[in-house]
Amino acid sequence: MRQITIILFGLTLLLFTSCGQGQIKTPENAMTEFEEFKNKDKFLQDDKLFYPGISDPSLNSILTEKTNLASDDFRNLADKGTATDKEYQDAIKNGLQRFDEIYLQLDTEDRERLCSYFEELMDIVGLESSGGHLNNFMYGFDPTEN
Repeated sequence: MRQITIILFGLTLLLFTSCGQGQIKTPENAMTEFEEFKNKDKFLQDDKLFYPGISDPSLNSILTEKTNLASDDFRNLADKGTATDKEYQDAIKNGLQRFDEIYLQLDTEDRERLCSYFEELMDIVGLESSGGHLNNFMYGFDPTEN
C-alpha cells in the first residue's frame, strides 16, 4: 500500500511540474523574426487589415518606439530558451502599460493595430493566449471571463 501511495504522489508531482509551467521552447528563427519585426515600418495603412494608417502622425514615433520595446521584452525572454506562458503574458501586460499615458489619444483602429503587433510577437514565439491582456487593453475587460 505504501508503494502505491509513493507512486501516486510521484505521478501527481510529475504532472504538476510538467503541465504547470507552460514553457515555450523558442523557435529557431525567432531572433531573425524579432529583428524583422523591429525594422519594419509600423502604423502604416494596411488594406489587408482594413487599417487606414495612424490617426495622428505625430504619435507614430512614440508608438513605434514603445512597440519595439515590447519586441525587446519578448526577445529577452526568448533568449532564455524556455520562458513560460506567464512570463510572456506579463511582458504583454507591461508592454501595454507603456501606452497608458497616450491611450486616450489613440483611436480604435490604432489600438486594434497595436494589438495586432502584439499578436505578431505572440506568433513569433508560439504563445497562444495573451492571458486576457489584449482584451483588457482594447475593451477594458476580458470578455472570456465570466
